[in-house]
Amino acid sequence: MRVLVGGGTGFVGTALTQLLKSRGHEVTLVSRKPGPGRVTWKELASSGLPPCDAAVNLAGENILNPLRRWNEAFQKEVLNSRLETTQILAGAIAKAPQPPKAWVLVTGVAFYQPSLTAEYDEDSPGGDFDFFSNLVTKWEAAARLPGDSTRQVVVRSGVVLGRGGGAIGHMLLPFRLGLGGPLGSGRQFFPWIHIGDLAGILTLAVEAKHVQGVLNGVSPAATTTNAQFAQALGEALGRPAFIPVPSPIVQAFFGRERAIMLLEGQKVIPRRTLAAGYKYSYPELRAALQEIVT
Repeated sequence: MRVLVGGGTGFVGTALTQLLKSRGHEVTLVSRKPGPGRVTWKELASSGLPPCDAAVNLAGENILNPLRRWNEAFQKEVLNSRLETTQILAGAIAKAPQPPKAWVLVTGVAFYQPSLTAEYDEDSPGGDFDFFSNLVTKWEAAARLPGDSTRQVVVRSGVVLGRGGGAIGHMLLPFRLGLGGPLGSGRQFFPWIHIGDLAGILTLAVEAKHVQGVLNGVSPAATTTNAQFAQALGEALGRPAFIPVPSPIVQAFFGRERAIMLLEGQKVIPRRTLAAGYKYSYPELRAALQEIVT
């Protein structure tokens, strides 16, 4: 298959591209900069969709970038980087004389309201209680296509764990120094997924004709709390991990609204992902962390 990947030069995009190519697919990236095997967003908007059998969008500014203050300008970037790229791709697909067979978008589990007791699957309500849930609602709405000539899939991803980037990239140094620990109370759920499994779910969504609608891109080990994650990462590194980071410090560093993503969590079940036939390579946290840090 010929697969077009928006945001394909990023952390998840690189892993997905490698997996797709290993399975014999031809990949073209959509990025801001031109280059071999790429088209730019500007070219896509002006010239339309290049011939492809599937399109995937992973583009979006990193919300938890520790170098960016959570102010109105950055919020606008976070919103526009997702909505504009999704609208460009969805618009190009809708206008294509031969539209692709599959259109896959990655959003986030921030759609579901944080809770210490609720359990969410793909059919659970959400999407209307704070900045991030509203963002996911707008993002998914921007991807919707008229008609049914193209199969549409949304993967709501948890925290992506992988070697050389993602959430782990910001955590390793303090944990290696023995300064790691839970954030806030540590009781909040921590919906996570190994990058290999997220790439695998996206590949299933591209390849499998029976897959459509929403899939939760999280590990089936949905009962992991932030404290359990911190302990498991400390064990994987052979370091203690018992120094908690109080909520006010997290809020001061990331901003109160953005800190919600770290201090509150959701218990998310990948019910439809499992029913679609996806077999996880890293269903358990300890094995996933060992692969990443060793």
